[in-house]
Amino acid sequence: MATILFSSLLILSLASFLTFISPVQPVGSPSSSALIDWWCSQTPHPAQCKSSLENSPPSAIPKRRSQFKKLAVDAAVKRALKAQNRNKWLGPKCRNRRERAAWTDCINLYQSTISQLNRTVDPSASGTAFDVQIWLSAALTNLQTCRAGFRDLNVTDNVLPLMMSNNTVSYLISNALAINNASIPSQANTNAVDKQGFPTWLSAGDRKLLQSSTLKADLVVAKDGSGNFMTIKEAINAAAATRSDNGRFIIYVKSGLYEENLSISGSKLKNLMLIGDGLRWTIITGSRSVGGGSTTFNSATVAVTADGFIARGIGFQNTAGPQNNQAVALRSGSDLSVFYRCSFSGYQDTLYVHSQRQFYRECYIYGTVDFIFGNAAVVLQNCMIYSRRPLDKQKNTVTASSRTDPNQNTGISIHNSRIMAAPDLVPALGLVKSYLGRPWQTYARTVYMQCFIDTLIDPEGWLPWSGTFALDTLYYGEYNNYGPGSSTSGRVKWKGYHVIQSPVEASQFTVAQFIAGNSWLPATGVPFTPNL
Repeated sequence: MATILFSSLLILSLASFLTFISPVQPVGSPSSSALIDWWCSQTPHPAQCKSSLENSPPSAIPKRRSQFKKLAVDAAVKRALKAQNRNKWLGPKCRNRRERAAWTDCINLYQSTISQLNRTVDPSASGTAFDVQIWLSAALTNLQTCRAGFRDLNVTDNVLPLMMSNNTVSYLISNALAINNASIPSQANTNAVDKQGFPTWLSAGDRKLLQSSTLKADLVVAKDGSGNFMTIKEAINAAAATRSDNGRFIIYVKSGLYEENLSISGSKLKNLMLIGDGLRWTIITGSRSVGGGSTTFNSATVAVTADGFIARGIGFQNTAGPQNNQAVALRSGSDLSVFYRCSFSGYQDTLYVHSQRQFYRECYIYGTVDFIFGNAAVVLQNCMIYSRRPLDKQKNTVTASSRTDPNQNTGISIHNSRIMAAPDLVPALGLVKSYLGRPWQTYARTVYMQCFIDTLIDPEGWLPWSGTFALDTLYYGEYNNYGPGSSTSGRVKWKGYHVIQSPVEASQFTVAQFIAGNSWLPATGVPFTPNL
């Protein structure tokens, strides 16, 4: 996210201050200890910064901010590797299946964090400061997700305290986020949408594939045996085993109900594309849930972390039902992932926009509690978002942003979409309260822009998570919405809630500035300015 955004948000005073970190060391010839004190004083966690640098030789003390950033990331990598080794050692201490499920998530999440951190200092990655901020944000999100798994399964009293003991990785990543934030240009990643409204990270060939009614697939999946494979998992395994490059690899999944749990991860599955016969005809379904013993993270019917993933015309669903609590239909941690004309159906925690940059267009999303949630930088555009009937005494919340750090360039932007009641909720509208969102974490950030909001949304609009938690530090915004539930006159009076009046402020949450585009996607049918 551009620095201009952070400086415009009153709740992000720390990020605004860090914009002015001096790029060079102080004048004179201070001692190594004094230099470390000076650099670390400009981070949100100076004690952890000093501890990580105190044994550095004088020749390694940074003289410029770019050197300080690399040193900060290197320190985070070292501590993450040390923590991961300790985490592996803790495996035998797991007392039961649930505790081991949470521990297993953490092993995978820490490994992902190490990969993301290494990526930020890898010259071959060719990342901009904006890219680096996304990757650092994902690295920090992984650690928060690790802790959440133990809470999901109510096993926080044994392995988790040992895992968190003397663990400073989160603090060191937070420091790196703050340092790097000062390097992001005020207008990053412009000119990134073509005339048809697709982000330019999609090649011309990919754009044609998204729009074409015919395609040449590398592999075909069909339940009737008319393709290369009868299951999607077999096709994905074959793709990973046979690919010789990272070019776009297309798997066409013919109509049918595919009862599978899929994990699409690793460099061998980069730029994978799943194309179905339509969201009502090609459906991937599963039923894992927290109630059934999975963590939220591992309950996903389909989980994607391989970069550049695209899905078109696919239905993703989780049939665990509201009685089983969190049950994810899709989890994406795929950077630069696109979901076009797909559906996501579940109850609590349907769509887990976990991390990285994501874009959803003309999708249908169904759920009850926190059913679009996570800490990605995500834009959902031209989508139909339906609240279903929850359990008795439950309240519906469309979103739950889990942004934990003021320097993470993440959040949920919902643009030119429709927020409505699903058919099963309509008869119970007088009994069930529904809200636009609630803050899962301290710096939750969610914006609705130019959306139709129906009568199901309570006049207050937004729901607290617990007491006054995050009400001053979150950023919730509404801009030029319409419909019977869109009036902001009765909305919450929290410090972090904003009725956005300025198009300049609103434009910071468009595809152009939020996930690397120039303007929001055209052909919406709603009048718009070039930036909205």
